[in-house]
Amino acid sequence: MITTAKSGSGTSPAGSAEMFTCGSLMTSDCVLANLRASNKKQVLQELARKAAKLTGQKEDAIYEVLNERELLGTTGIGHGIAIPHGKLPGLDRVYGVFAKLERPVDFDAIDNQPVDLIFLLLAPANCGADHLKALAKVSRMLRDRILCEKMRGSTSCDAIYALMNETESRNAA
Repeated sequence: MITTAKSGSGTSPAGSAEMFTCGSLMTSDCVLANLRASNKKQVLQELARKAAKLTGQKEDAIYEVLNERELLGTTGIGHGIAIPHGKLPGLDRVYGVFAKLERPVDFDAIDNQPVDLIFLLLAPANCGADHLKALAKVSRMLRDRILCEKMRGSTSCDAIYALMNETESRNAA
């Protein structure tokens, strides 16, 4: 069974459980399939726009947090994947937004390869270790090359979301 996150619910769908699941971070509404962007800045702006709708936070504040994090060092982790992340005051839980780009863009990734799979994580400013647990969970999930290839071949938000949850369920067993 997939646990889903509802914007503005006030509590994490995962409750006080230690394990983060894809469903506790996002719903299929948090997936952008075939996002059009021509550069890293546009990708971050589009992710900030989507995250603003989901979280009720200001788009420019989200973009600024993401941009500041990128100035510290790239979140492009290699193999066409980036995990931009940051902490934002006013959030009630950790949020995730996933985007599959229509065409890969230069993201200053550590392997100098363009990026086409991006998982945004936003956490409350005072969330402590939850931010790191979610980041580790997403990183482990995106190291699955088979999953990434399947997501690259998918064209719908629902299909990509189902793939994430299917892989997560398989790995938890």
